[in-house]
Amino acid sequence: MNKKYVVRLEAGERERLEKLVSVGKAAARKLTHARILLQADESEGGPGWADRQIGEGLSVGIHTIQGLRQRFVEQGREAALERKKRAEPPVPRKLDGEQEARLVAVCCSQAAEGRRRWTLHLLADRLVELRIIDSIAHETVRQTLLKTS
Repeated sequence: MNKKYVVRLEAGERERLEKLVSVGKAAARKLTHARILLQADESEGGPGWADRQIGEGLSVGIHTIQGLRQRFVEQGREAALERKKRAEPPVPRKLDGEQEARLVAVCCSQAAEGRRRWTLHLLADRLVELRIIDSIAHETVRQTLLKTS
C-alpha cells in the first residue's frame, strides 16, 4: 500500500531521536512518538516499517501513526514530538483585571452588616449586588482571591 506521508529522517535527526529514546528522560508520549518516527523512517538505513508493524510493535493505534506521519511531513520534527499549545484557555475568564481589582477592594472593605468577616458566598452576592458582574459562583471568587493572595 502506498503511504501518503513518507517519513525520511536525515542523519542528524535520526541521531537526536535515538539519543532521546536511549536517555529516556522525557514524557512517555514524546518517547513513543520518537520511536514511531524511528521505525517509520524510510531513508537509507532506516527500517521503514509498515504502520501495522509499528502499531503491533509499540502498542499504538494506526490512526496515531498516520497522524504523526502527517504532522512530521507537514510541520516538522518538533511539531510531531511536542503537544500542540492551546491558543486560548478552554473556558474564558469570568473576571477581567478591573473586576478583580474591585473584588479585592470589596474584600478589604468592612464586612457586611451583622458579619465579622466576608465569606465567599457573601462576596459573590456583593459583586452581583454592586453590578460588577451579572452572576458569579463563590468558587470563582475563591480562585480569584487565591491567585491574587
